[in-house]
Amino acid sequence: MPELSYTSRGDGRPLVVLHGLFGSGKNWQSHTRQFADRFEVINVDLRNHGESFHADEMNYPAMADDVAQLLQGLGLRGCSILGHSMGGKVAMTLAVKHPALVARLVIADIAPVSYFHHYDDLIEPILALPIGTLASRAQADQMLRQNIPEDQLRAFLLQNLVREPDGWRWRVNWRAIQRDMEFLTGFADLSGDWTIERQTLFIRGARSDYVGDEEIEAIERHFTDVTIATIEDAGHWLHAEKPEQFSELVLEFLTRD
Repeated sequence: MPELSYTSRGDGRPLVVLHGLFGSGKNWQSHTRQFADRFEVINVDLRNHGESFHADEMNYPAMADDVAQLLQGLGLRGCSILGHSMGGKVAMTLAVKHPALVARLVIADIAPVSYFHHYDDLIEPILALPIGTLASRAQADQMLRQNIPEDQLRAFLLQNLVREPDGWRWRVNWRAIQRDMEFLTGFADLSGDWTIERQTLFIRGARSDYVGDEEIEAIERHFTDVTIATIEDAGHWLHAEKPEQFSELVLEFLTRD
Protein backbone atom coordinates (compact mmCIF):
# COMPACT_ATOMS: atom_id res chain seq x y z
CA MET A 1 0.00 0.00 0.00
CA PRO A 2 1.42 3.45 -0.87
CA GLU A 3 2.21 5.84 1.95
CA LEU A 4 0.10 8.90 2.61
CA SER A 5 1.52 12.32 1.77
CA TYR A 6 2.20 14.45 4.85
CA THR A 7 4.20 17.34 6.22
CA SER A 8 5.91 17.53 9.59
CA ARG A 9 6.60 20.68 11.58
CA GLY A 10 7.71 21.47 15.12
CA ASP A 11 9.07 19.43 18.01
CA GLY A 12 7.50 17.70 20.96
CA ARG A 13 4.78 15.13 21.38
CA PRO A 14 3.18 14.11 18.08
CA LEU A 15 -0.09 15.72 16.98
CA VAL A 16 -1.67 14.27 13.83
CA VAL A 17 -4.10 16.48 11.87
CA LEU A 18 -6.72 14.83 9.63
CA HIS A 19 -8.71 17.09 7.26
CA GLY A 20 -12.32 16.78 6.13
CA LEU A 21 -14.00 15.68 2.91
CA PHE A 22 -12.75 17.44 -0.27
CA GLY A 23 -10.01 19.12 1.78
CA SER A 24 -6.30 18.52 2.36
CA GLY A 25 -3.58 19.23 4.85
CA LYS A 26 -3.09 22.64 3.20
CA ASN A 27 -6.38 23.78 4.74
CA TRP A 28 -4.73 23.42 8.16
CA GLN A 29 -1.46 25.25 7.53
CA SER A 30 -2.18 28.24 9.77
CA HIS A 31 -3.24 25.98 12.66
CA THR A 32 -0.24 23.76 12.02
CA ARG A 33 2.12 26.72 12.45
CA GLN A 34 0.48 27.57 15.77
CA PHE A 35 0.37 24.00 17.08
CA ALA A 36 4.01 23.46 16.06
CA ASP A 37 5.11 25.73 18.93
CA ARG A 38 4.09 22.93 21.30
CA PHE A 39 3.98 19.73 19.22
CA GLU A 40 5.48 17.87 16.31
CA VAL A 41 2.55 18.31 13.93
CA ILE A 42 2.00 15.61 11.31
CA ASN A 43 -0.38 17.17 8.77
CA VAL A 44 -1.80 14.38 6.60
CA ASP A 45 -3.45 14.18 3.19
CA LEU A 46 -5.91 11.28 3.40
CA ARG A 47 -6.30 8.88 0.47
CA ASN A 48 -7.97 10.33 -2.63
CA HIS A 49 -7.21 13.84 -1.34
CA GLY A 50 -4.35 16.32 -1.61
CA GLU A 51 -1.06 14.84 -2.76
CA SER A 52 -1.87 11.33 -1.49
CA PHE A 53 -2.52 8.33 -3.70
CA HIS A 54 -5.83 7.60 -5.42
CA ALA A 55 -7.53 4.29 -4.65
CA ASP A 56 -10.86 2.70 -5.56
CA GLU A 57 -11.70 1.82 -1.94
CA MET A 58 -12.94 4.72 0.21
CA ASN A 59 -14.11 3.84 3.73
CA TYR A 60 -13.07 4.49 7.30
CA PRO A 61 -11.29 1.22 8.13
CA ALA A 62 -9.13 1.61 5.01
CA MET A 63 -8.35 5.26 5.79
CA ALA A 64 -7.56 4.46 9.43
CA ASP A 65 -5.20 1.71 8.30
CA ASP A 66 -3.48 4.20 5.98
CA VAL A 67 -2.85 6.53 8.93
CA ALA A 68 -1.70 3.64 11.11
CA GLN A 69 0.78 2.55 8.43
CA LEU A 70 2.15 6.09 8.22
CA LEU A 71 2.55 6.49 11.99
CA GLN A 72 4.11 3.06 12.40
CA GLY A 73 6.52 3.85 9.58
CA LEU A 74 7.50 7.06 11.38
CA GLY A 75 8.00 5.12 14.63
CA LEU A 76 5.22 7.04 16.38
CA ARG A 77 2.67 5.87 18.95
CA GLY A 78 0.67 7.57 21.68
CA CYS A 79 -0.21 10.45 19.34
CA SER A 80 -2.81 13.13 19.81
CA ILE A 81 -5.17 13.00 16.84
CA LEU A 82 -7.16 16.01 15.62
CA GLY A 83 -9.78 15.27 12.99
CA HIS A 84 -12.41 17.48 11.36
CA SER A 85 -15.59 16.01 9.85
CA MET A 86 -14.49 13.01 7.73
CA GLY A 87 -11.09 13.23 9.43
CA GLY A 88 -12.85 12.98 12.78
CA LYS A 89 -14.42 9.68 11.77
CA VAL A 90 -11.03 8.45 10.60
CA ALA A 91 -9.63 9.44 14.00
CA MET A 92 -12.35 7.52 15.87
CA THR A 93 -11.81 4.44 13.70
CA LEU A 94 -8.06 4.66 14.27
CA ALA A 95 -8.61 4.75 18.05
CA VAL A 96 -10.75 1.60 17.88
CA LYS A 97 -8.57 -0.36 15.46
CA HIS A 98 -5.11 0.83 16.57
CA PRO A 99 -5.48 2.10 20.16
CA ALA A 100 -1.74 2.01 20.92
CA LEU A 101 -1.22 4.78 18.36
CA VAL A 102 -3.65 7.16 20.06
CA ALA A 103 -3.21 9.09 23.33
CA ARG A 104 -5.91 11.77 23.01
CA LEU A 105 -8.52 12.74 20.46
CA VAL A 106 -9.93 16.07 19.32
CA ILE A 107 -12.97 15.64 17.07
CA ALA A 108 -14.23 18.73 15.25
CA ASP A 109 -17.95 18.95 14.40
CA ILE A 110 -18.76 15.33 13.66
CA ALA A 111 -20.21 12.44 15.65
CA PRO A 112 -20.09 8.62 15.39
CA VAL A 113 -23.38 8.48 13.46
CA SER A 114 -24.65 8.39 9.89
CA TYR A 115 -25.59 11.62 8.10
CA PHE A 116 -27.84 12.29 5.14
CA HIS A 117 -25.55 14.39 2.97
CA HIS A 118 -24.78 12.98 -0.47
CA TYR A 119 -23.04 15.83 -2.33
CA ASP A 120 -24.11 14.74 -5.82
CA ASP A 121 -25.11 18.37 -6.41
CA LEU A 122 -21.42 19.26 -6.02
CA ILE A 123 -19.72 16.28 -7.60
CA GLU A 124 -21.78 15.99 -10.79
CA PRO A 125 -21.03 19.57 -11.98
CA ILE A 126 -17.36 19.05 -11.16
CA LEU A 127 -17.20 15.80 -13.14
CA ALA A 128 -18.87 17.61 -16.05
CA LEU A 129 -16.08 20.20 -16.25
CA PRO A 130 -14.02 19.75 -19.45
CA ILE A 131 -10.66 20.00 -17.72
CA GLY A 132 -8.88 18.85 -20.88
CA THR A 133 -9.78 22.12 -22.59
CA LEU A 134 -9.87 24.55 -19.65
CA ALA A 135 -8.01 27.79 -20.26
CA SER A 136 -7.87 28.91 -16.63
CA ARG A 137 -9.12 28.32 -13.11
CA ALA A 138 -11.28 31.42 -13.54
CA GLN A 139 -13.03 29.71 -16.45
CA ALA A 140 -13.69 26.65 -14.27
CA ASP A 141 -15.06 28.93 -11.56
CA GLN A 142 -17.41 30.60 -14.00
CA MET A 143 -18.63 27.26 -15.35
CA LEU A 144 -19.43 25.99 -11.85
CA ARG A 145 -21.13 29.17 -10.67
CA GLN A 146 -24.64 28.22 -11.81
CA ASN A 147 -24.66 24.85 -10.01
CA ILE A 148 -22.50 25.86 -7.03
CA PRO A 149 -23.46 29.51 -6.39
CA GLU A 150 -21.77 29.87 -2.98
CA ASP A 151 -18.46 31.63 -3.67
CA GLN A 152 -16.61 30.34 -0.61
CA LEU A 153 -17.61 26.73 -1.25
CA ARG A 154 -16.72 26.94 -4.92
CA ALA A 155 -13.30 28.40 -4.09
CA PHE A 156 -12.71 25.63 -1.55
CA LEU A 157 -13.54 22.91 -4.08
CA LEU A 158 -11.42 24.52 -6.80
CA GLN A 159 -8.35 24.40 -4.56
CA ASN A 160 -8.25 20.79 -5.71
CA LEU A 161 -7.80 21.76 -9.37
CA VAL A 162 -4.09 22.03 -10.13
CA ARG A 163 -2.25 22.95 -13.30
CA GLU A 164 0.70 20.86 -14.42
CA PRO A 165 2.88 21.00 -17.56
CA ASP A 166 0.62 18.55 -19.38
CA GLY A 167 -2.65 20.16 -18.29
CA TRP A 168 -5.10 20.33 -15.41
CA ARG A 169 -5.77 17.55 -12.92
CA TRP A 170 -7.93 17.04 -9.85
CA ARG A 171 -6.18 16.19 -6.62
CA VAL A 172 -9.46 14.71 -5.34
CA ASN A 173 -10.60 11.36 -6.70
CA TRP A 174 -14.19 12.48 -7.24
CA ARG A 175 -15.45 9.24 -8.76
CA ALA A 176 -14.20 7.01 -5.95
CA ILE A 177 -15.67 9.38 -3.36
CA GLN A 178 -19.01 9.56 -5.16
CA ARG A 179 -19.17 5.77 -5.49
CA ASP A 180 -18.45 5.18 -1.80
CA MET A 181 -20.31 8.20 -0.41
CA GLU A 182 -22.65 5.95 1.60
CA PHE A 183 -19.62 4.77 3.60
CA LEU A 184 -18.37 8.32 4.14
CA THR A 185 -21.68 9.81 5.26
CA GLY A 186 -22.43 6.64 7.22
CA PHE A 187 -20.54 4.97 10.01
CA ALA A 188 -21.64 1.36 9.63
CA ASP A 189 -18.08 0.06 9.94
CA LEU A 190 -18.13 0.84 13.67
CA SER A 191 -21.69 -0.21 14.34
CA GLY A 192 -22.36 -2.24 17.47
CA ASP A 193 -20.69 -2.23 20.85
CA TRP A 194 -17.41 -0.31 20.78
CA THR A 195 -15.85 2.03 23.31
CA ILE A 196 -13.03 4.56 23.23
CA GLU A 197 -11.40 5.16 26.61
CA ARG A 198 -8.94 7.84 25.53
CA GLN A 199 -9.51 11.42 26.68
CA THR A 200 -11.54 13.04 23.93
CA LEU A 201 -12.63 16.59 23.20
CA PHE A 202 -15.53 17.14 20.80
CA ILE A 203 -15.78 20.70 19.48
CA ARG A 204 -19.00 21.66 17.73
CA GLY A 205 -20.20 24.79 15.97
CA ALA A 206 -23.36 26.31 17.46
CA ARG A 207 -24.72 27.01 13.96
CA SER A 208 -23.87 23.54 12.64
CA ASP A 209 -26.41 20.72 12.50
CA TYR A 210 -23.82 17.95 12.77
CA VAL A 211 -23.68 17.58 16.57
CA GLY A 212 -27.07 18.05 18.24
CA ASP A 213 -28.66 16.37 21.25
CA GLU A 214 -29.07 12.98 19.55
CA GLU A 215 -25.47 13.01 18.40
CA ILE A 216 -24.29 13.90 21.91
CA GLU A 217 -26.15 10.85 23.22
CA ALA A 218 -24.28 8.70 20.69
CA ILE A 219 -20.95 10.28 21.69
CA GLU A 220 -21.57 9.62 25.37
CA ARG A 221 -22.45 5.99 24.65
CA HIS A 222 -19.13 5.29 22.97
CA PHE A 223 -16.65 7.59 24.77
CA THR A 224 -15.89 7.04 28.44
CA ASP A 225 -13.84 10.22 29.03
CA VAL A 226 -15.33 12.96 26.88
CA THR A 227 -15.67 16.74 26.97
CA ILE A 228 -17.96 18.59 24.57
CA ALA A 229 -17.28 22.26 23.79
CA THR A 230 -19.35 24.61 21.64
CA ILE A 231 -18.08 27.58 19.65
CA GLU A 232 -20.78 30.23 19.29
CA ASP A 233 -21.48 31.81 15.90
CA ALA A 234 -19.62 29.02 14.11
CA GLY A 235 -20.88 26.46 11.61
CA HIS A 236 -19.37 23.22 10.35
CA TRP A 237 -16.14 24.95 9.28
CA LEU A 238 -15.58 26.15 12.84
CA HIS A 239 -11.77 26.03 12.65
CA ALA A 240 -11.82 28.47 9.72
CA GLU A 241 -14.67 30.64 11.01
CA LYS A 242 -13.36 31.02 14.58
CA PRO A 243 -9.68 30.03 14.35
CA GLU A 244 -8.51 31.65 17.60
CA GLN A 245 -11.23 30.11 19.74
CA PHE A 246 -10.74 26.77 18.07
CA SER A 247 -6.97 26.76 18.64
CA GLU A 248 -7.38 27.83 22.27
CA LEU A 249 -9.73 24.92 22.96
CA VAL A 250 -7.43 22.43 21.26
CA LEU A 251 -4.26 23.61 23.01
CA GLU A 252 -5.89 23.85 26.42
CA PHE A 253 -7.12 20.28 26.12
CA LEU A 254 -3.92 18.78 24.71
CA THR A 255 -1.57 20.47 27.18
CA ARG A 256 -3.47 19.82 30.41
CA ASP A 257 -2.29 17.08 32.77
